[in-house]
Amino acid sequence: MTSPEVGSADQKAALAQQAPVRRLRRAERREQILDAATRAFARAGYTATGLDDVAAEAGLTRAMLYRHFESKADLYRAVLDRACVRLAEATGTDDFDENAIPALLRAAATDPDGFRLLFRYAAREPDFRDLIDTITTTSREIAHRNLARRIPAGPWLDWAADLIPTLTIEAVIAWLDAGRPDPDQAADRITKAVHGVMAAAQP
Repeated sequence: MTSPEVGSADQKAALAQQAPVRRLRRAERREQILDAATRAFARAGYTATGLDDVAAEAGLTRAMLYRHFESKADLYRAVLDRACVRLAEATGTDDFDENAIPALLRAAATDPDGFRLLFRYAAREPDFRDLIDTITTTSREIAHRNLARRIPAGPWLDWAADLIPTLTIEAVIAWLDAGRPDPDQAADRITKAVHGVMAAAQP
């Protein structure tokens, strides 16, 4: 017969082994919720999407959502933050070269709902505008620094640095909406449009 002390030690060992599994399952559940929320929010935006919509998309109950996120706003912020991190990992944040547009297209194709949320919906939502404003400001600074090698300082350099990031993002979203045609040529087509802006900015 097993003594209480041995049984207690065995139980503790079993619990110790189970704890990492529970944490892993919790992390996986959170990712499942974020995936479902990304799809649901991308269909209609933040205001028109309720937690019931997210729960239905995830195949869970509202109570399960509240175990992971305090509110709809908390969940939406987590969705946007994850999309932003994925975008930064895919594209980098320091330079704009011949690899930038292909990387942006790959990132958008990998996570189209997250990409649309960042640049189509969050940009129109005052409560979450700060995130897209940060991305926009950073993109303009990078564009300005890189374009200064080719365009003389002045208002047309500023114009091109403001326009090119916006043009590029809108071109990628339009490409997604069009069904991602000619994926092998899409980057070259968008690059031609960018070069058109650069040519127009020359004195």
